[in-house]
Amino acid sequence: MTYLVAADLPTAPAGERFRALLARPGIVQLPGAHNGQAGLQAKAAGFEGLYLSGAAMTASMGLPDLGMITVDEVCFFVRQIARATGLPLLVDGDTGYGEALNVMHMIRSFEDAGAAAVHIEDQLLPKKCGHLNDKKLADPQDMAAKIAAARKARRHLYIIARTDAAASEGLDGAVARAQLFMQAGADAIFPEALTTAEMFKEVAARLPGVPLLANMTEFGRTPFFTAAEFEAMGYKMVIWPVSSLRVANKAQAKLYAAIKRDGGTQNMVDEMQTRAELYATIGYHDYEALDASIVTTIVPQAMPQTR
Repeated sequence: MTYLVAADLPTAPAGERFRALLARPGIVQLPGAHNGQAGLQAKAAGFEGLYLSGAAMTASMGLPDLGMITVDEVCFFVRQIARATGLPLLVDGDTGYGEALNVMHMIRSFEDAGAAAVHIEDQLLPKKCGHLNDKKLADPQDMAAKIAAARKARRHLYIIARTDAAASEGLDGAVARAQLFMQAGADAIFPEALTTAEMFKEVAARLPGVPLLANMTEFGRTPFFTAAEFEAMGYKMVIWPVSSLRVANKAQAKLYAAIKRDGGTQNMVDEMQTRAELYATIGYHDYEALDASIVTTIVPQAMPQTR
């Protein structure tokens, strides 16, 4: 299949397809995909939804995750992943790129680019990864206003409110913020940087009926839990935000070291995706077949001579 044939494209809006995933039994697993190729590989592995991390986007651009990139730059990543995979994509919306009107612009832009869902966090710029220290929190009412603005702007986008309050305000503060954000119109809550199974369970117990998102990032404050363990703790979604980028970066570093050491790639070929594997992943031959089925040379017929 290719994205060029209308009959091969999803007919329902991306947000509706995301909601359909959540309506099924079980936890929705959303691995991070930092570009279209990663998205295709995740799809081939059997995943039915994806996550686009702000940290992965910025790192792939050679930048830190400090809220420096723009809505248009994020939309470039959204378009390529949504186009390549056709899967519902949850996008990291950072702090909304400004205040209420900026948030509304982000929502409209993300929907137009093909996103299915977004999460917005209650930090102040320069925002930080949720697992780092010295995060500055927004006033909860200001954050609630952003959620209300997002709700007003969206047609189908699923809106998740992220709170980073657990580290500085404890679970009481995080839960109070979550309740306020749900009242403002959020569809789900993302309690960031919880550090124990007991914390995850307590948040779920204190927010009954609220869809919850868990973040299973490596090298952070959260211990390793499986998707099944998060589900048992009361969570409906789980992301692995930067894992694909970390693995790819490690492999690339090894490649460049080998070229420098050996004067070529001859000792790395066994660790490479082959040309055939690449073409199979991106559907190269499907595009060739489509082209051959449509583009044929038409020889113009001679026009009758007139005087």
